[in-house]
Amino acid sequence: MKVLITGGAGFIGSHLADRLLGRGDEVLVIDNFSTGRRDNLVPQPNLQVVEGTIADRALVYGLFEDFKPDFVVHAAASYKDPENWEEDARTNTLGSAIVTQAALGAGVKRLFYFQTALCYGVKPLEQPIRLEHPIIPGDSSYAISKTAGEQYIALSGMDFISFRLANAYGPRNLSGPLPTFYHRLTSGLDCFVMDTRRDFIYVQDMIDVVTLALDGQGRRGYYHISSGGDYAIKELVDATVAALGLKLEEEVKVRDRNPDDAYTILLDPSKTIDDFGWHVKTPLGEGIKTAIEWYKTHGISQTYTHLKGVGDKK
Repeated sequence: MKVLITGGAGFIGSHLADRLLGRGDEVLVIDNFSTGRRDNLVPQPNLQVVEGTIADRALVYGLFEDFKPDFVVHAAASYKDPENWEEDARTNTLGSAIVTQAALGAGVKRLFYFQTALCYGVKPLEQPIRLEHPIIPGDSSYAISKTAGEQYIALSGMDFISFRLANAYGPRNLSGPLPTFYHRLTSGLDCFVMDTRRDFIYVQDMIDVVTLALDGQGRRGYYHISSGGDYAIKELVDATVAALGLKLEEEVKVRDRNPDDAYTILLDPSKTIDDFGWHVKTPLGEGIKTAIEWYKTHGISQTYTHLKGVGDKK
C-alpha cells in the first residue's frame, strides 16, 4: 500500500514509517522538522521525505496529486511551545483542514489521526475515561487546536479513525516525563515528581494498533490507545534511575500535586481491545530501558511539554 505520513520524522510517525517500510509498503513523509529529527528516518528506496509544513496548501495538494496515497496517517502536530497559539492553530487546525480536504479530493480510503487525552480536560469527570466523556479541551492551546483538527476530519464525512492516546513513550520521544527525567538525572539537575498517576503506552504497542487499522480493522470513529492501567509518576522515575544504573544520594522527592492537577488520567481501552483483539505487550520497565538506551546513543538537547508551566524546556 501507499501511505502518506504527516509528521513522519517525529516520534510516532517515524516508528510507523519503519514498520510499514519493513513490510514493503511505500511511504511518503512530510515534516517541517520543528520537533522531528532527520536521523529518525533511514534513507531507503520505498521512502520519500519532503520538508515542509502541512499549512502550505499548494505543497500538500501537490503531494497528494503526485503520490496518490491509499491511506493518510496524520501525525504532524505543533506542541513544542504552549504559548505559541498561532503555530498551534496553523499546524493543528489549519493544517488538519488542508490535509483532510486534500485526502478527500484524492479519494484516500481512510485517514488516521492522533488526538491528545487533554481533549477531556486536565480534570476529567470520570476514571477510567470512556469515549463518551464530554470533550473539554480548553486547558491548553494544544488540546484546543488538536480537537478542532479532529472535528474537521469528522466533518468531512470521509472514513477516518481518531486514536486518542495515553502518554506514549519509547525511543525518539522528546515530550512528557520520561525524557525530562532522563535529561535532569544525567545533567546533575534536581529531579522531583508530583503525587500523580498516569497511563503510559509503549510506542511499538501503539504501532501494532495503527497497523491493524491500516490493514482494515476498526470502525469509523474514535478509539483509545492505552494500557488500561495507571502508574505512579514515582514508578516512572524509579525505573529511569534503575535503567541508568544510578545510585542517588537522596531519593527523588514526591511533591503534593497542584489542586488543579488530576490525581490520575486513565483511558478506557475496551473498545480497542474488542475491535482489534489487541493487548499491551511491553512491561513499563522493559520499555523504559529501551528508551533510555536510545537517549544514551542519540542524546537529548531539549524536551517539550503541552502544558504551560510544566516540565523542563532547557
